[in-house]
Amino acid sequence: MFDVVIVGGSVVNGTGAAAYRADVGVVGERIVEIGDLSQSDARRVINATGLTVSPGFIDTHAHSDGILLIDPQHADGLRQGITTEILGQDGLSYAPLSPENYRMNRRYLAGILGEPPEDLDMSSVAAFRSHYHKKTAINTAYCIAHGAIRLETVGFYDKPLVGDALEKGKQLIREGMEQGAVGLATGMSYFPNAWSDTDELVELCKVVAEYGGVYVTHLRDVNTERGFGGGDVPEALEIGRRSGVKVHFSHYRTHPESAGQVAERVRLIDEAKAEGVDCTLELYPYPTGSSYPIRYLPSEVNNGGPEALMERLRDPEERQRMLEYMQAGSNDLSSAVFTYLPKNNHLEGMSLRDIADDRGESMEETMMWLLEDEELQVGYRGAPPDSVKVWQQVSRDCVELLSRPDYMVGSDSIHVGSMPHPRAYGCFPRFLGRLRRSFGMLTLEQMVQRMTDSAAQRFGLTGRGRIEQGAFADIVVFDAERINDNATYDDPCQFPTGIPYVLVNGEVAVDSERCTGVFAGQAVP
Repeated sequence: MFDVVIVGGSVVNGTGAAAYRADVGVVGERIVEIGDLSQSDARRVINATGLTVSPGFIDTHAHSDGILLIDPQHADGLRQGITTEILGQDGLSYAPLSPENYRMNRRYLAGILGEPPEDLDMSSVAAFRSHYHKKTAINTAYCIAHGAIRLETVGFYDKPLVGDALEKGKQLIREGMEQGAVGLATGMSYFPNAWSDTDELVELCKVVAEYGGVYVTHLRDVNTERGFGGGDVPEALEIGRRSGVKVHFSHYRTHPESAGQVAERVRLIDEAKAEGVDCTLELYPYPTGSSYPIRYLPSEVNNGGPEALMERLRDPEERQRMLEYMQAGSNDLSSAVFTYLPKNNHLEGMSLRDIADDRGESMEETMMWLLEDEELQVGYRGAPPDSVKVWQQVSRDCVELLSRPDYMVGSDSIHVGSMPHPRAYGCFPRFLGRLRRSFGMLTLEQMVQRMTDSAAQRFGLTGRGRIEQGAFADIVVFDAERINDNATYDDPCQFPTGIPYVLVNGEVAVDSERCTGVFAGQAVP
């Protein structure tokens, strides 16, 4: 007796092999048989005639650490067919942190992660993982947050991580890897991460390499003088060379300013791969990103953490200095559209320029007013390019990059606010539906492989990413001809079409395009 049998579907098993007609039988958490099961007894039969049966999608980059603790159903990810998300991204997460540091970092990161309960134990990777295990609708894996390592060693200060503090940091990573982390993640646009230098990251990554883990990097564009070669790609590659760690580049793609320049974007990486540096990459299929605007402030004003930053925002002299810094900077704020303003939610969806015009002040003044009024809890996204041709070229570039075997998919999704970036609802079906059909550079089987087995192999997610006997029954049933994203920049909270069924660890989590409320997700691997 099977618990679930999926009959009549076309199996795309995740390896890139050609699709084939077969039924899939599930008992408990596992796939136990693949073949002709039409005469078998089952508690639940799912008719997949005319549909594709694939492994559940693995999102290699999601900022769901906080929201999953508030909304464990996570319909915006689950309805895309995502069954596993890798957390800790950009070094912006909660473990390992003491109770005091957790509360401080929770406040500092609220603009991107929301506000999970403040009394949670985040003192270890094991404790962190326990909050998600069989308590959420999807599986979660964790990259140790570089920001948390800095907080637990030198605090929220611009101090070098050396000597005893460095040894403590390495020990925290060693313990975290032993407790199930899959790597170390950093974001070199953010604090306290950006106060590091290349030598620090090399030493920390040596420990990650001992355990076969992955160094996941949002590349340095802050305090660039501290990074080898000025940060960015050269620094990440140097960390791989000197530590031996596997390097994974977050959201690495072309932008409207570099549309069509695919070969140039990956040139240094390909040269390093030829030398033996082990590199993989991920991307999402949109022309703009999303973040939180503390990154625009001077490095030094973050010293001391969120309360110290708030005091500086309230101080007229400090505020003027920050204003002058922002006005002299190279960041173009004119395309910023606010996604999350909990105290001023009537402004969500408005551009910074429009709000500033309404207030009769500069965009920089408005940004600092919002940061102060919202107590740093602000999220924004970029506006898409005016030129449809440029946007189409970026989309083509994304598919061309995904055609490389070293690429996989990471949504970089942020799930707070009423006007999130559309990638939170549409990343995977946009690739698998709209862009696959538009550009024809990858077969269905190849694209599924990039979304499943490729990520499972890279991050050591044992038993995930394939439809095969003995694998965990993380399964998506979708219509390859109808699957499509519906989320747009102006109407982002729209679920995709063409994904009627999703199973997580053998439990039906989406049934006829409706979430079932089953929380079968596990902390993996």
